[in-house]
Order: sequence, then structure tokens, then C-alpha cells
Amino acid sequence: MKDIAKKFDVSLKTVSRFMENNNLKRRNLKEANSNTFKHKSLSFKIRTNLKDKDKELFIKAIMIYWCEGAKSIKSHTVDLANCDPEMLKLFMLFLRKICRVDENRIRIYLYCYSNQNIENNIGYWSKVLNISANQFTKPYVRNDFRESKIEKMPYGMVHIRYADKKLLYIIKEWIKKYSK
Repeated sequence: MKDIAKKFDVSLKTVSRFMENNNLKRRNLKEANSNTFKHKSLSFKIRTNLKDKDKELFIKAIMIYWCEGAKSIKSHTVDLANCDPEMLKLFMLFLRKICRVDENRIRIYLYCYSNQNIENNIGYWSKVLNISANQFTKPYVRNDFRESKIEKMPYGMVHIRYADKKLLYIIKEWIKKYSK
């Protein structure tokens, strides 16, 4: 209705009255949201015609996401969690080079223990992932910790998050394709 009102330069009330007078049904909320989602512009631009090296990166990243990524559609977010710097760098390269995401929409969520230096951990991951510390969200700091866990995660664990349901759907389709 908003689009119609804008197109014909009339008020929303005028469009609403016209629809009532002509027995035109409005979309329900689910239909409206689905339509909005379908026509929403993409925040990424998938590269096609990949060279062998890029195909290798693509397949590695898809397999990593299959193992370590969040697959729930409820989150609407691409979310990979791990503490291995090489794995996380590879996934960031995939997002940047293959998916060509909007860099400003990437968020990093740090999970660490209370006896760790949060600022040092953010600095470490910021450098490793080549991303601004401003793109880190408020970290989760766990108070109950065991020394053995800290040795495994000396800089905490990181979630690389990209809030785009369409990209999540595409990644899930790639996983389905390559898992066969």
C-alpha cells in the first residue's frame, strides 16, 4: 500500500479506502514480509566463474561452515564459531573474495573467560581477521573456567557473523549440493 501511495502521490488512507470500496484484500503479514524479503536488494555479490584456487577456497569454506556454522534459519545470520585462526581467516577470505559481502555488516562476537584480557583478545582477533575493533560486539565473558580450556582457547572463541538471511539460504544450498 505504501508503494502504491507513493507511486500515485496520494495518502495511505486514500489507498486503504480505495481498496475497501473495491473489495480488494490486503496481504496478510506473512505475505507482506515474504514479498519484502523477495524484493530486498542483496548486501553481497557472489563471484561466478571461479579460478581453480578460488574454487578450492569456496569448497573449503563451505565444508568449514557445514561443520562449524550455525544453520538455523531463525537466526537469519551467517554465523561461524571457532578459535582456530587459520580456519577463521579462510572463512573471512571466502566472505570477502567469493561472496563479496558488505564489509561494514560483518560483526565479531568474542567468547572468553574472565581471567583473560578482553582488550588483548579483541586486538589479537582484529589483527588476525583484518577487521576493525569497532566491529566487535559486546563480548561474552564466562566466569567459571578451567585452566585446560584456556590453553585450548588462549584468545577466546570468535563468532564471525553476517546478518543476511539470503546469504544463509545460499550457503545452506551449497552445503546440500557439495555434501552429496
